[in-house]
Amino acid sequence: MTGGASLSVTDMRRAARHPVDYPVIVEHFEHGDLKLHVSNLSAHGFMVDDAHHLARGDRIIIRLPVVGRIEAYVIWTRDNRAGFQFERIIRLDDFIAIIDELQPNPRLRRSR
Repeated sequence: MTGGASLSVTDMRRAARHPVDYPVIVEHFEHGDLKLHVSNLSAHGFMVDDAHHLARGDRIIIRLPVVGRIEAYVIWTRDNRAGFQFERIIRLDDFIAIIDELQPNPRLRRSR
C-alpha cells in the first residue's frame, strides 16, 4: 500500500478469513474419524466451533472441495473452538473455487 494507512497483521488475517457452514468428518491421527463444523476458512487454515476433544498440536486430515485431502494441525484452542493451520498453503485460484462452493451466497463472502 502507498501513501498512508497500511493493514496490520490482525487486519490481514481477519480479511483473509471467509465465513462458511461446513460440517465435515476428519481423520484424526489418534482418535480416528471425528465430526467437526468448520465456521471459517482461509488459504492458510480454518476454525471449528465444536472442538470438544482437540488439543494444541493434534493432527488431522480434512477433505475439502477442489483440493481434496489436506493435512492440518491445531495451533490454538479456546472454549469449544480450535484453529487449524494447513500443512501447505492452498493456491489462490483453488481457494476461490472452494469458497464459491462452500459459500454460494456472494453477499455472505468477505471481499477477496
